[in-house]
Amino acid sequence: MVKKFGPRRGVKGLNVYSNLSAARRSRKDSHSRRKAEYMASLPKHPLKRVLYRLHPKRFFAYWFSREGGIMALKIAGVGALVMVVMVGALFAFFRRELDAIRPGEISKRVQTTVTTYYDRNGVVLWEDKGDGDYKLVVENDKISKYMKSATVAIEDKNFFNHSGVSPTGILRAAVNNFSGGSTQGGSTLTQQLVKNVFFEDEAQDRGLGGIPRKIKEVILAIEVERMYNKDQILSLYLNEVPYGGRRNGVESAAQTYFGKPAKDLTLAESALLAGIPQQPGLYDPYNEDGHEALLARQKIVLDKMVEERFVTKQEADEAKKVAILDTVRPQSETYGDIKAPHFVKTVQAQLEEELGVATVGRGGLTVKTTLDYRVQEVIEKAITDLFNSNVPKSANFDNSAVTIVDVQTGQILGMMGSRNYSHPGYGTFNTASDAYLQPGSSIKPMVIASLFKPQQNNTNYGPGSVLKDENINNVVGYELNNFDNKFRGDLTVRQGLAESRNIPLVKAYFIDGREDVLNTIHSMGDTSYCTQGVDKTAGPSLAIGGCTLKQVEHVNSFATFARGGVYKKESYMLEVKNPQGQVIKQWKDEGKQVMDPQIPYLISDILSDENARAPSFGRGAAGLNVPGVKTATKTGTSNIGKDSRDLWMMSYTPKVAMGIWVGNHDSQPLRDALSSRVGPTVNKIMGPVHTDIFAKDGTWKAGDWFTQPAGIQKITVNGRTDIFPSWFNKSQQNNGTKVTFDTVSKKKATQCTPARAKSELTVTTISDPVTRRQTTMAPDGYDASKEDDVHKCDDVKPFVSRIEVNRSGDTYTLTASVNQGTHALQSVEFRVGGQVVGTVPAPQAGEYTVEYTPTANGNQEVVVTVIDQALYDSSDRRTLDFRLSTLNHPGNSNGRGDN
Repeated sequence: MVKKFGPRRGVKGLNVYSNLSAARRSRKDSHSRRKAEYMASLPKHPLKRVLYRLHPKRFFAYWFSREGGIMALKIAGVGALVMVVMVGALFAFFRRELDAIRPGEISKRVQTTVTTYYDRNGVVLWEDKGDGDYKLVVENDKISKYMKSATVAIEDKNFFNHSGVSPTGILRAAVNNFSGGSTQGGSTLTQQLVKNVFFEDEAQDRGLGGIPRKIKEVILAIEVERMYNKDQILSLYLNEVPYGGRRNGVESAAQTYFGKPAKDLTLAESALLAGIPQQPGLYDPYNEDGHEALLARQKIVLDKMVEERFVTKQEADEAKKVAILDTVRPQSETYGDIKAPHFVKTVQAQLEEELGVATVGRGGLTVKTTLDYRVQEVIEKAITDLFNSNVPKSANFDNSAVTIVDVQTGQILGMMGSRNYSHPGYGTFNTASDAYLQPGSSIKPMVIASLFKPQQNNTNYGPGSVLKDENINNVVGYELNNFDNKFRGDLTVRQGLAESRNIPLVKAYFIDGREDVLNTIHSMGDTSYCTQGVDKTAGPSLAIGGCTLKQVEHVNSFATFARGGVYKKESYMLEVKNPQGQVIKQWKDEGKQVMDPQIPYLISDILSDENARAPSFGRGAAGLNVPGVKTATKTGTSNIGKDSRDLWMMSYTPKVAMGIWVGNHDSQPLRDALSSRVGPTVNKIMGPVHTDIFAKDGTWKAGDWFTQPAGIQKITVNGRTDIFPSWFNKSQQNNGTKVTFDTVSKKKATQCTPARAKSELTVTTISDPVTRRQTTMAPDGYDASKEDDVHKCDDVKPFVSRIEVNRSGDTYTLTASVNQGTHALQSVEFRVGGQVVGTVPAPQAGEYTVEYTPTANGNQEVVVTVIDQALYDSSDRRTLDFRLSTLNHPGNSNGRGDN
């Protein structure tokens, strides 16, 4: 019997598929019923329904159920797909950036470059090419293994394991940064290389604007890893990264700091250098303020190398014991061929600030500076002569700084920031541009300039206004003296400033007010004055130099006087070109009128007044008087207690302004801090730069001085004649009263004052604007508050004891015997017929003669008067018959006449 299996197998297959379909429908129906029942159990209101479903118990029950797991897998799958698509899109979008990543392109970007600095006339000041003939690009085998290991250990310990990006590093940095910890970077060495080479200008943008750059950086880092092997990437990184200053690349750093190639770097040296790129400005070995941080960073590098098993702990400990900073070459050795080093290094620092350290470090710039090397040579010779003399030793100073500014432009023509750039210990520090120094009395012209501005209360001041030099301790709240510990009484502003008296200047501060005084000082260019530390709270002392400032700014402030009140910021560069020859920076002549031109003229007139300063400084003092060059000059001395610390002399003409400072690098006090210490050096600078340079250039000629601006008026105020600004109203002074003075003692005359010594003068009564004390003012230094104390009523007058006349032809010799009284004799006066025929000095009692030739015959009275130094006088008379021989009349043979 034959069995038929075909149909039965077919039916069975159909039944299986039918059963499976039925099961699926059953499950689907069951799921739908459960879903419907679940939805029916939910609140009807949509918001309540959402809140019900978000209940923690129900929320977690769902996501930890089978259905929740399936949903999570679906979401993850879709998310992964979207991410792949986005990454692909971003990679495609930024793929064009990869065209720049080629071996030849990278080589061009890290090649050796030179920046050349010129003076204004084309003299090469410095070719900035590091220390000799060195390479920024070196092969991998030319770099010490310690340097490679140290860099990997501190910058990217997983460098040899990742493919350009470290997700864990990025996540760690993000968590740390968002949690408020210290800012960390998540970049790998490869990313840093990409950033340094291609995104240096964008690297500082750490906000939302930096996200596109970061994305490109990640993508390009992955591509770089595909194009280069690890050794090549590490070599490129070490050749590109900054190591402080302009030293980009490990070879440059090795030769500059240690005088050796990178392949010979020791473990200690490598650890020091590897720590620098994180903060090249702070960790620069030539930045003394960062030495402590640099050494701490080196130890961290060594510890990381031990952790990564690049070196043993013993090797690291030995490296830590090395006095590594003592092995760093002096910075001066790296600039052996530099001219005007203080100035050039200041220019370099400005370029780094404006263009970026990396840009300047890459080099290739052409920098035309404002410096005139001819002027610079004059400065350097004068300072060298000063320190070769005995003056520094006798005055106890060891340092100096000089700056010269072109008046019309504010451009710096010469600068010497210390006694010598190569002087051991402190020569490289630029005192002129970086140090904060107390200017002493050299700040006083700015204070008086503020006083001369129109006052809101219409009580204005000028050089002839009086500010009494007196004790005002009760006003300032402490002991305030002048340099000579004396008070001179009624002084004009001219006298007070020219003689550098402290009391009148502090009074000017109180009259004008702290805010206005500081505003004037800052507007003229001394922008750093009273801005540091406790200086910010300085009171009256700021009027006499109690705060600190920078020399460069101070010199430019005096240039503001010379510019007629126009402020122009001091400048160092005329033009900067990039490696392609394009001008990227150019000087612009920009100025601001900060005060009426009359005020600088008044100040310049005072500071050039030899008569006004003579009582304190004498006449012809060096520095205050430059042979052949008319200058306006102000001295300044700051003090530590009763000792002097800083000595200044500021000098200017219509052409240039100059300032010199001498002192000690450690602020030790000076001895005999007199202007005579620096005056000859000022003459050695201001004289030659004018007569040997500017005169030959045609930019200055002998006799040049400031043109008097319109409005200046010459008037008599309080009995004293001086120049005043146009807004000064003479009517604010009273007319005064007549008082008889003794011209010898310059005090009020008494009944004992002889007639010859009496003079009637006008005196006025004024109220001191600060002390409010009434004081009587008389002209020319007369004192209306005191009486004649030279003359006494019992004084013996001088007298004439005999008169004789002798004749020789038509010439008569008149002889008088005179005698001294209480006071020394002064002179003998001879009169004939009422006319003075001779006056002779009479230092002592005795006979004095004059010769007289008559013009006509006849009797004439001869009167002889003797005058002593107290202006007592006495006379004797004789009547004589004078005859001319041509008229044949012999006259008296013995010359004696009758009474």
